[in-house]
Amino acid sequence: MKDFADIEPGLALDDLIVCPQCDAAYRFKKPGNGERAQCQRCHKTLVAPRRNAGLQIIAVAFAVLFLIVGAAYFPFLTIDAAGNTNAVSILDAALAFSGGPMIFLSLATAALIIFIPLVRVLLTLYVLIPIVLDRPAAKYAIPAFRLSEAMRPWSMAEIFAIGCAVALVKVADLANLGFGPAFWMFGILVVLVIAQDSFMCKWSVWYRLEHPKTS
Repeated sequence: MKDFADIEPGLALDDLIVCPQCDAAYRFKKPGNGERAQCQRCHKTLVAPRRNAGLQIIAVAFAVLFLIVGAAYFPFLTIDAAGNTNAVSILDAALAFSGGPMIFLSLATAALIIFIPLVRVLLTLYVLIPIVLDRPAAKYAIPAFRLSEAMRPWSMAEIFAIGCAVALVKVADLANLGFGPAFWMFGILVVLVIAQDSFMCKWSVWYRLEHPKTS
């Protein structure tokens, strides 16, 4: 790709690509499958098409969907202290302060670690399934994908995992801890969410949404 300084005047907007991180503009040239186009200024990946990437993302998205539901339902930890045993799920932990004014904090915590990742994966499936099946884009697919990308910074499942790791180190000396099914589900979930974001070439999705198939 040519840098902004080498771009001819009057070039059509469809022939340009702008780095979302540093705003550098380039004359666009689509790389081949397995190749990637990077910003020369900040080295952010701009386009990285992969063969069958859509199928991989959909498969990962379905796995994430089932893991989110399972991680929210099954016990996350069992705590045994002074002869008392208690099991808590992720939702129990997030809504532990649901009484009084702290309910807003509890709802925000639950949204950041469960509901926002769940909405994002549902939006991803809604947008990508018609595209991968070579069908016209779903109705309102563009605002749906835009909303999914806007919610990305607020999907904090991995931050919750790091916080749990720190808390477990501090609590381990005070009680006997057991890991429930949701603990392992959530660990796999964090890895798959990161993998899903790394597989997705946003330029490819936007291109297909803006140039839909007519039949």
